[in-house]
Amino acid sequence: MKNKVALQKEVLSGAEIILRALEAEGVRDIFGYPGGSVIPLYDAIYHNKKLNHILTRHEQGAIHAAAGYARATGEVGVCIATSGPGATNLVTGLADAFMDSTPIVAITGQVTNNLLGRDSFQEAHISGIVIPITKYSYLVKDIKDLARVIHEAFYIAKSGRPGPVLIDIPKDVTVQTAEFNYPPIIDLPGYQPVHLVSDTAIDQTIAAILAAERPLIFIGGGAVNAKAFREVAELRKLLSIPFTYSLMGKGLLSDYEEASLGMLGMHGTAYANYAMHETDLVIGLGVRFDDRVTGKLSEFAKHATVIHADIDGAEFNKNVQADIILHGDLKETLQILNKKLAKVTLPAWKSWKEHLAELKATHPLQCENDKYLTPAFILESINDLVEGEAFFTTEVGQNQMWAAQYLKCKYPNTFITSGGLGTMGYGLPSATGIQKAHPDKPVFLIAGDGSLQMNIQEMATLVQNKLPVNIILLNNYSLGMVKQWQNFFFDSRYSSTDMTGQPDFVKLAEAYGAVGKRIVTQAEVAPALREALNSDKVYLLDFQIDPGQNVYPMVPAGGTLNNMYLA
Repeated sequence: MKNKVALQKEVLSGAEIILRALEAEGVRDIFGYPGGSVIPLYDAIYHNKKLNHILTRHEQGAIHAAAGYARATGEVGVCIATSGPGATNLVTGLADAFMDSTPIVAITGQVTNNLLGRDSFQEAHISGIVIPITKYSYLVKDIKDLARVIHEAFYIAKSGRPGPVLIDIPKDVTVQTAEFNYPPIIDLPGYQPVHLVSDTAIDQTIAAILAAERPLIFIGGGAVNAKAFREVAELRKLLSIPFTYSLMGKGLLSDYEEASLGMLGMHGTAYANYAMHETDLVIGLGVRFDDRVTGKLSEFAKHATVIHADIDGAEFNKNVQADIILHGDLKETLQILNKKLAKVTLPAWKSWKEHLAELKATHPLQCENDKYLTPAFILESINDLVEGEAFFTTEVGQNQMWAAQYLKCKYPNTFITSGGLGTMGYGLPSATGIQKAHPDKPVFLIAGDGSLQMNIQEMATLVQNKLPVNIILLNNYSLGMVKQWQNFFFDSRYSSTDMTGQPDFVKLAEAYGAVGKRIVTQAEVAPALREALNSDKVYLLDFQIDPGQNVYPMVPAGGTLNNMYLA
């Protein structure tokens, strides 16, 4: 792997080396929060003319913003935090990025080398703390290792199955000086992320497709990370069969396609769940087969041959036993498969497609309410205005599931949410990163009143940086998803889910310098959305919805996909 920039022969401080290395990696924007151990680094940022630093209001905000930026661009997101509590405030974001395979390089300050291991002020062994939730973590004690480590960190973060890498740097290393020499090659003999799919597995896949009567494509977040949009689209076109997706796979193929069955799983569409229960061939592309998708494992796609394509060998047979394994980079795997499929006469699967069309017609999504605004009406109004030409991010809870069900995406990397970890407080900082990455595109945050308050301080970051995110607050004055479970499974004992003591969000938005509006009726929805879209200001639209509104369908935890609460 050759370095893209000419080798430098300069004597620089450790802080300057960090920034020069980031420049060499093509970094433009950094999210962070200063503190004692990173003051030398921030002093170097002050003098740097090529890198743009976005000051967030909390370190968790910085790493979620870096995650939103990474997923909206397909590049590595970068964040900075100081030692001790600054570093530990990144832990949730690192775990989130690890679960969702988001490429991030997190740089943390550390106490000086002579104070390590002495329980010094603001010392935390962050490189050890994060081992289970990062692809790799470094503690750089010698300035001579600094440039190499940064080069390695970016390579590890974005290669193979992407993920977060942490670099912990003692303060004295950032003030020492050394010759800057960015290494031209990466030498990591113990790290081999590239794996070429076998010809035998490709041939077995084609044979299974030809033998199938009810085939189904299932798209996961790994297909998005692999940047395999064209290849997946070509496969779907060749097979001419419907597809479904996980929460993380939403947007890879257009929701406007007739072949789309929408999301699968606990809050997936009824017709996607019925299709997966009835299929005799699952073509799983970059999926984890997690519990929110499968329900009861012994009943999941029990009549089907399972093809599992993924770059991470650890995923195979972890949850669902695969009959055919396609181990390799998904983009390359599908290029090989599609080339061979193009030479094969494929079945039409006419009766299967007609059956799925009938399922779609007879089991539509349901979100009806005569008294209150419904999430469906609000989100479909957004669809009408933007027609898929926007970026969407969400908080976590009912708001997230409604967004996944009703919002329509046209393009990959435009629906960005916390999937594996389900992190409340993810959405607002994530929107910061997305809008920074795409300043000319509309960005919508779909939020609940509980999640939004987890990192509400990041509204100040949006306002300060003139990032005109549209915050769509589905306000039910409760922790809606927990309340829904209490309703269904705990005899409506609503313990600690009442949020009626929350702030006036309109006034709160105004206090931050944003525009706030409260919407109560259907007639107010479209004008408020148009006003926000046509403005260059941060807007918070407080939509008053039914506190008792549930998300349907719902497959009970551990249940089967064909046994759902439909309304």
